[in-house]
Amino acid sequence: MTTTVHAKLSRRHALAAGGAGLLAATLGGLRPAAALTPIRQGFQTNMWGMPTYYLMQSGHLQKHGIEAREFAVPSGNLTMQQMVAQQVDLGTFAGPSLLIGYDRGGLVAIAMIEYAGGTIRVMGRKDLHMTKIEDLRGKKVANQVGSSVGNIFDDVVMPEHGLHRGDWTEIRMNVTDMVSALAAKTIDAMVCVEPYNALAEAQGIANTILDFYSVDKLPVFMAATPQFAKAHPNTLVAYCKAWLDVGKDFRDEPDKVSDVIYQFYTSKGYKLARETFKKALSGIRVTPGFPPTSELKPYMDRYADELLKANKIETRPNLDKIMWRQFMEHAEA
Repeated sequence: MTTTVHAKLSRRHALAAGGAGLLAATLGGLRPAAALTPIRQGFQTNMWGMPTYYLMQSGHLQKHGIEAREFAVPSGNLTMQQMVAQQVDLGTFAGPSLLIGYDRGGLVAIAMIEYAGGTIRVMGRKDLHMTKIEDLRGKKVANQVGSSVGNIFDDVVMPEHGLHRGDWTEIRMNVTDMVSALAAKTIDAMVCVEPYNALAEAQGIANTILDFYSVDKLPVFMAATPQFAKAHPNTLVAYCKAWLDVGKDFRDEPDKVSDVIYQFYTSKGYKLARETFKKALSGIRVTPGFPPTSELKPYMDRYADELLKANKIETRPNLDKIMWRQFMEHAEA
C-alpha cells in the first residue's frame, strides 16, 4: 500500500505544482453555461465539520447549481486519507493534516473556512483534580492520533510543558468515544473537540486543563484533490460562492445556523441543552477566504518543521503550491 502511494506522488505533486499556472488561464476563460460537476464532500462530525454540514443543508450549493454527496467521518484526518485515495473530492482539515495530505497526495487548499482553536480542549476526569498539562505525566490520555490536533498535542503542547513520549500513555481513540471512556474511567484525560467537551463538562465528568485557542487559533482549510481542482474550475468558483453565503449566515443569522446544527446532534442521540450547545458552537469563527501570505507562511512553516522532525512528511513544501487562491478570488470578484 505504501509503495503504491509513493509511486503516485510525483504525478500528484506535478498536478499541484503546475496546476496553479494552468488554472490562471482556465479561470480567465470560465464558461458560465458549462454544466457544474457533482461533488463528493467529506466532512467530520465534530464541530469542525458543522460549517460544512450546514453548507450541505442550507440550500446554498443548490442555489449555485451544485449537487453534493456527503461522506461523514469522525475526524478530518480520515477525510484527508479518503482524498489521497481519491474517494472524496473536497474536505476540511487544519494545517498539519493539509501538509500531510499534500505530501502524500498533492492535496491543495482552495479556501480557509474557519478558525477552530476555540473548540479544542485538553480535559481531565473531574475526580482526578488535574489543572495543568504537567499533571498528565503517567496518565492515560485519549487522542485522535494522526489528526491535526493530535499532532499538535504530541509534537508541540506536550514538549512545551516538559513532557515527551513515554511520559504519558496515549490511547488512540475517535473523539466520538472519548466522553463515554472518561465516564467509564478507562482513560484519565482526553484531547477533544466540541460539542463533546461541553457535553463532558455539563455532565460533571471532566474539567478543562488547557484551551487550545491559547496555543493555536487553528485555521481550518477546505482542500481539494489536484485532479478535481484542475478539471473543474467552474464548479469550484460556484462552490466558493456558496461558502461566502454560508459565512454571511454564520455572521447575520446565528440562531438559524445553530438550529440546523443542533438538530444534527440531537438526531444522533446527544442530549445537550441549547444554551450549552450555542456556547460550544461559538468556538468556531467562520470566515471563508484566505488570510494574507504574511500570516499563513510562518504558521504553516512552523508545522512543516514539526512534521519533518517527526518524520510525518518527507519534504518541506512550497506554500504557493498548496494554496490555490484563484477560485475564491473569482468568487469574491
